[in-house]
Amino acid sequence: MKFLKNIAYLSLVIILASCSSVGSGLNNDKLKPIYITEKVNFDTDDPAIWIHPTDASKSIIIGTDKDTNGGLFAFDITGKIVNKVPNLKRPNNVDLRYGFVLNGQNIDIAALTERETNKVKLYSLPELKEVGEFSVFDGEQQRSPMGISLYKNPETQEIYAIVGRKTGPSGSYLWQYKLVEKEGKITGELVRKFGNFNGGKEIESIAVDDALGYIYYSDEGFAVHQYYADPNKGNDELLLFGKGDFKEDIEGISIYPTSEKTGYILVSNQQANMFNVYLRENPAKGRIAEIPVSTLESDGSDVSAVNLNAQFPKGIFVAMTNGKVFHIYDWRDLEAKINSTK
Repeated sequence: MKFLKNIAYLSLVIILASCSSVGSGLNNDKLKPIYITEKVNFDTDDPAIWIHPTDASKSIIIGTDKDTNGGLFAFDITGKIVNKVPNLKRPNNVDLRYGFVLNGQNIDIAALTERETNKVKLYSLPELKEVGEFSVFDGEQQRSPMGISLYKNPETQEIYAIVGRKTGPSGSYLWQYKLVEKEGKITGELVRKFGNFNGGKEIESIAVDDALGYIYYSDEGFAVHQYYADPNKGNDELLLFGKGDFKEDIEGISIYPTSEKTGYILVSNQQANMFNVYLRENPAKGRIAEIPVSTLESDGSDVSAVNLNAQFPKGIFVAMTNGKVFHIYDWRDLEAKINSTK
């Protein structure tokens, strides 16, 4: 849980929470963000990055504002608010995918969990127009959806939502839904229940590597789990990694590709204010780097390898932080930290 521990901590958040280019880091060790977004109303939780199809400099960052009267916000890549969806009932995590065919048209979509209504809600991008919704964990006593990630099968082009909840039993903590069109809207059809759980805290952060076909999720007080993303490949756990690498909670997961099959998996070491780095092609090798950041207790992040402009030629890393904002980093700064440990 994110909280401010003392007056000095609160002062630090106030200093950081402005939408401007940041001139210096907190100290020589911690990475400094290039931009800090404008504030949302209540509590930032999770971001996702949408890449503009013809002009990457016009890409946007979407992020949830987690509260009973929260919302979904869109920011430009300098952190300015450009759009929002208000009055959502405790939106939690958000993810996006490109090219869903709705009413005969290809659209890009964002999906978020709305905890107080037990629903997934879907929006077109970049307009943030609602294009569908569906209830999740029907028939269960333990619902309250939190984590979500989307998966697009490269062969079939089908898009799925993998949804986690506040509490749930080991073996069926996560449910996977195929997104389909029905009466001109997007809905979800349940295709499987899976996911081991250690039982210590909870599962929230979920990420999918479409190209390699893997789901990763954070078992907060334990480790990171890996499964096949394609439901036809079964529900056997493939790998468990990161055990013992975290101070306390294991949180946001982001995947940065350096080629078709290589890259990095970044996982938030929340209470340490760091991100642990693992090899995308071989996370079983263990942590290869720790990146200290100026985010405070981050539990949501996303990354893009796309050249956005001259300022971000290798992409950006976006992380939630205390203070109602997101931090926007130049990927080259993270890359330098990773390379310095090799």
